[in-house]
Amino acid sequence: MLNRVIQLFPLWALLLSVIAYVNPDFFTPFKSAIIPLLTVIMLSMGLTLTWSDFSNVIKTPKAIMLGVLLQYLVMPFVALVIVYAFGLNDTLSLGIILVGCVAGGTASNVMCFLAKGDVALSITMTAISTLLGVLVTPFLISLYAQQLVDIPIQAMILNLLKIVLAPVLIGLLLNTLLRKQVAKIQTVLPLLSMLAIVFIIAIIVALNQAQLSSVGPVILCAVIVHNGIGLLSGYWAARWCGFQEVVCRTIAFEVGLQNSGLAVALAMKFFSPAAAIAGTVFSIWHNISGSILASFWSKQALPDTTSSEQIQSID
Repeated sequence: MLNRVIQLFPLWALLLSVIAYVNPDFFTPFKSAIIPLLTVIMLSMGLTLTWSDFSNVIKTPKAIMLGVLLQYLVMPFVALVIVYAFGLNDTLSLGIILVGCVAGGTASNVMCFLAKGDVALSITMTAISTLLGVLVTPFLISLYAQQLVDIPIQAMILNLLKIVLAPVLIGLLLNTLLRKQVAKIQTVLPLLSMLAIVFIIAIIVALNQAQLSSVGPVILCAVIVHNGIGLLSGYWAARWCGFQEVVCRTIAFEVGLQNSGLAVALAMKFFSPAAAIAGTVFSIWHNISGSILASFWSKQALPDTTSSEQIQSID
């Protein structure tokens, strides 16, 4: 039952978005809750990690390196191309670039599991790209968006340390020291994260209600293209490098599904609510596209090469 509720994430996101659009006054007072909610999501991620997850770096360094490189090379560049191709204004351009420059999202781990991917590899890549993002993301944003707005790199790094790195490490430490206690609540952590993301989406929709009717369709098209290129490039780059199908699926999700909640939080903290529109639309769309792709792959047979890490993580 719980898994079913979580799998219907796109439906809840759309439903609450409609409610927020119709009645924005209910959600706008919660503007200051966006960053704390993201911190909760990052803490939940940390609580699902163990030190052994990071040992996979030694076992599968090439796959992890490919996933992280695609994440931070392809997605920001594609975002920039989309900005020019769609002729977006500075604020909307900044939003797309923010989405392109953040790490992979935790949704990739769920989609990977549903698609019979390598869950341990997915978690490891998400964790590593998230930790690297504390330093990489601000500099990428500065590189690609410096002509649009002044980027407060130092302040952004400090905030990423607080809202990303610290919660993840605290969660990891708690899971290490209090394994039995944490295990009792791990089943509800995905639900908690989902509720936090859905509420963040609703707040952003409410704050941008007046603009969504005019820019919504354009941003949706831009987001669909960005997400589609991420999924395709992740999968086919892995295929061209000779990885097994299970790894190809994993890297596809890791590259295509961004941490849009972080993009929203950065937009709200350093820029404007309008710059958070792209992240909001991406939050909804990438879960829809990810669910469709995961459902398709879940019905496709895998060769008998499933990794031991995947079997252990599912057990």
